[in-house]
Amino acid sequence: MTIVEASGAHPAPAVPPAPTASGRLGPADAAILETFVVPRYLSLFGELLLEMLTESEDAQVVHLSCRTGYPDRGIALKLPGAHIVGIDASAAATELARAKAATMPDMVSDYRLMTDLPTDLPGSAFSHALTLYPVGDAEYRRRLLGELARLLAPAGQGLIALPMRGSFQELGDLLREYALKFDDHAVVLAVDRAVASRPTVESLGGELESAGFDFVDVDLRPTTFAFRSGRDFFEDPIARLLVLPDLRAGLGLEEPERALAYVREAIDRYWSDGAFELTLNVGCATGRRAG
Repeated sequence: MTIVEASGAHPAPAVPPAPTASGRLGPADAAILETFVVPRYLSLFGELLLEMLTESEDAQVVHLSCRTGYPDRGIALKLPGAHIVGIDASAAATELARAKAATMPDMVSDYRLMTDLPTDLPGSAFSHALTLYPVGDAEYRRRLLGELARLLAPAGQGLIALPMRGSFQELGDLLREYALKFDDHAVVLAVDRAVASRPTVESLGGELESAGFDFVDVDLRPTTFAFRSGRDFFEDPIARLLVLPDLRAGLGLEEPERALAYVREAIDRYWSDGAFELTLNVGCATGRRAG
C-alpha cells in the first residue's frame, strides 16, 4: 500500500471528521450513537458505573454530558423514585433522551441543554453526580470533577467512567511512527501529552481527592476491540463518535488529519492478514464529597 508522503504529492485517504464542527451530536449521529455505540461500547462504562452506584432513598441525580441519556434508565431502576437531571450540549441528544425516558412511566427526569461549565444548576443539590466518557483533555476533566463536587450535597456520591492509561496505545504507536518517518516533532509532543493526560488508577484517585472527594475508589477492567481494517475502524461509529474525537482532543493539534490518515493506511498494511485489536482499559472512579 502506498505510504503517505510528507510532500503531499500523494493525497491521503479521507478520515471522517468529528460529528460536527463543535463536536456536538446532530440528529443522525445521536440516533447512531444510541443504536450502535451504546450497546457495543458505552455499555462497558455504564455497567461498571451502575455497579459502583450506591443506593439511596429520595435520590437526586445529575448526569453531566448525558448525550442520549444512557445509563439513566438503569439508574432509575437501581434508585426507584430518583429524580434524574441530564445535561448536554446537543439538542438532538437531549431530545432523544427525553423520548427514551417517556417510554419508562416510573422514571422522573429532566433533560436540559447547557454548553458551558460551570452549569447554572444550584450547588449542593444532588445526592449523586456523574459523567460517562467525557471527551476532552486533563484540564477539562479537572473542571468537570470540580463541577460534580460543586453540585453534590455533603457526603453525596460522584462518579466518572472513562478510558484509562494504556487505552488505544496502538494508535499512539502508529502516530509516533508517522512522526519519526516525517520528522514531525509536534506530533511526538502531542502523543506524549495525550498519553500522559489519560489517567492511571492512582492519578485518577488523586484528581478526585483534589476536587474535594473522600473515600475514593477506582476500578479498572481491561479489554480489547477488534476491527477488520483501517477503514473499518475509522468508519465504525465507536471510533467516529467517541474514540477519534477523544483522541483529537487529547492531541490538541490544529491539523491532525494527515497523521490520522497515515494511521489508517498503517493499520491496513500491518494487519492485512488479521484483525486490528485496539486496547481499551475501562475505568470508573467514585468518591464522596467532603463535608
